[in-house]
Amino acid sequence: MKEITITSKFSVYDTQQEMPVDIQNLMEQAIAIRKTAYAPYSKFRVGAALLLDNGKIVLGSNQENAAYPSGLCAERVAIFQAGAIYPDAKIVKMAITAASDTNTTASPIPPCGGCRQSISEYEFRQNQPIEIYFMGEIGVVYKSDSLKNLLPFMFDKNFL
Repeated sequence: MKEITITSKFSVYDTQQEMPVDIQNLMEQAIAIRKTAYAPYSKFRVGAALLLDNGKIVLGSNQENAAYPSGLCAERVAIFQAGAIYPDAKIVKMAITAASDTNTTASPIPPCGGCRQSISEYEFRQNQPIEIYFMGEIGVVYKSDSLKNLLPFMFDKNFL
């Protein structure tokens, strides 16, 4: 038997003001769209903002459904919208923020497994990493240079 060690590297911003101005703007848009989330069941609101290589910003918020799991996460709403409206554009950066209606989220909230797989598909499709910035409602912001930090054993079409 052999063992392998996998490490992930993240940058940590103690405040949003430490981030580059373009990322501050992207995160502010994610925070604003988070408020439009339809989350009557989980009371957990997520906002995502994508910066595309054509300069456009695409937004998404989570949308729940009583017939669980028919809803969609904010990240996938934004990604699928970008793919539909700007099919030839590449996703360069993504900002994600999450907040609970019942308590303060002070730790960075990463994308769920389903969203990680969807982001992975787009990184593979565009042959370019996506910078991912994520935070809770308040507190530090984590930056990953690629989804590979969050999903080191990515599943893609090469396995099919």
